[in-house]
Amino acid sequence: MHKRLVVVGGGASGFYAALNAASAFGPHDVLILEKSSDVLSKVKVSGGGRCNVTHACFEPKELSQNYPRGEKELIGPFHRYFTADVIEWFEERGVVLKVEDDGRMFPETDTSQTIIDCFLAEMKKYEIDLWTKASVDSITKKEDIFELILKENQTLTADYVILAIGGHPKMQHYRLVQRLGHRCEDPIPSLFTFNLPKHASNALMGIVQNARVSIAEGNWEQSGPVLFTHWGMSGPAILKLSAMAARYLFEHNYEFQYAVEWMEEATAFIDQKRNENAVQSLERGRPDGYSKRFWHYLLERSELSPQLNWADLSRAQMQRLAAVLGEDKYHAKGKTTFKEEFVSCGGIVLDEIEMKRMESKKVSNLYCCGEVLDIDAFTGGFNFQAAWTTAWLAAQDIRKKALLD
Repeated sequence: MHKRLVVVGGGASGFYAALNAASAFGPHDVLILEKSSDVLSKVKVSGGGRCNVTHACFEPKELSQNYPRGEKELIGPFHRYFTADVIEWFEERGVVLKVEDDGRMFPETDTSQTIIDCFLAEMKKYEIDLWTKASVDSITKKEDIFELILKENQTLTADYVILAIGGHPKMQHYRLVQRLGHRCEDPIPSLFTFNLPKHASNALMGIVQNARVSIAEGNWEQSGPVLFTHWGMSGPAILKLSAMAARYLFEHNYEFQYAVEWMEEATAFIDQKRNENAVQSLERGRPDGYSKRFWHYLLERSELSPQLNWADLSRAQMQRLAAVLGEDKYHAKGKTTFKEEFVSCGGIVLDEIEMKRMESKKVSNLYCCGEVLDIDAFTGGFNFQAAWTTAWLAAQDIRKKALLD
């Protein structure tokens, strides 16, 4: 069986690539192969079942800064196709997206099924074929034709192939692309919480506090909400930091030191309290926005009684409090997966991909898009945006070639 275009992978990037390339081909010329029984499974569960389609960031360079791996390489692609284009693409197909307070964008219906139904309707419109439970064992190229062998020993041929097989925590997932001559970075965890086993902070479970978190060894830092959990710390600042330092933390077996700045200008705060509220107790003089439990925790870490007055603090006590407020140090041991989702970095190294077209530099007419590439992002719709952008670029280049055939 011969197809003009075969897309390996029935996820977000695979579908988006197939749908955007299909107009250059005839009915049943395009085939999507999905190894599982369901397509678009990540789309279905994304955003708690609402599908976090993209993020309301409309400046390509600023958008690229949300990708610990792929930041520089994505600036060019985002100038060609990014957030505004995705919003328009969905609106043209009757799917209106809305922006939430944190910048995440969802369909107005608040259900991922809206996105899935849109894709399936487009697939039907262009008469794209879909095979599920179709796992590809090998891909080879002979002259100008690709040969794909499925596990059922069925053989397909194709003029163009798009690899959209997604990311995976195990290296064996990438054998298909490695056999085509591509190097792949080892997949390792990204986006995880920091474990603090049997730590006093575990009692603060549920409290959220804004802070700046840093790992000195790699000069990484992130600011934002920190969430206390019964096993350690999570929240946006921690998760972003885990992604930035993912390889370093993996190499150190997730045992590392980090510091939290709970307050800027901590010394100035203490001096002000001593000057203006000298006879007030530390307990009553807690900073604005600090819960009683959280403030007591910080005082305990500073070895200070809440009943002490500000005026009675010795120089050593003031230094201890300033140190905890300004550079509270922790020793993490281990990680915990964020919301039961395994997000990994790793995949095809980007210098082997022509990023303007998403075409392999090793094999002509072979394209790669989505999480199979060594690109990963912070939470908030950024991974999907990279999927849409890379898929669209691949589709556009294939369309140009196909229309010239």
